[in-house]
Amino acid sequence: MARTVVEIHVPLRESPRLSETDYAFPWIEEIEEFLTEMEEQGPAEVFDVGEEFGDVYVFFISGAEEAALLNVASRVAALDGVPDGAFAMVTDDEAEEFGSGRRVKLPLR
Repeated sequence: MARTVVEIHVPLRESPRLSETDYAFPWIEEIEEFLTEMEEQGPAEVFDVGEEFGDVYVFFISGAEEAALLNVASRVAALDGVPDGAFAMVTDDEAEEFGSGRRVKLPLR
């Protein structure tokens, strides 16, 4: 049976007000740390490593019911420094490619 996976798509935009020597996307590391904390606390697990996909960076979570996963995705989108325009794709572990499934605007309201 297929497991629910939520892909968190974040626009790949550089953080403003960085010097030329700063990493342009510090929010990627912040999201990874947040998702690791969520995995340790139990509401979601990191399904796969995040990766760049076109003009977005995609994070993958699974291991819980859809509502709980979307709640975690919403919290990711609301983190300080995360670019506006994030969205989730609700899919499963049998999907053949990224971005297939149902699109959900983040953060949830």
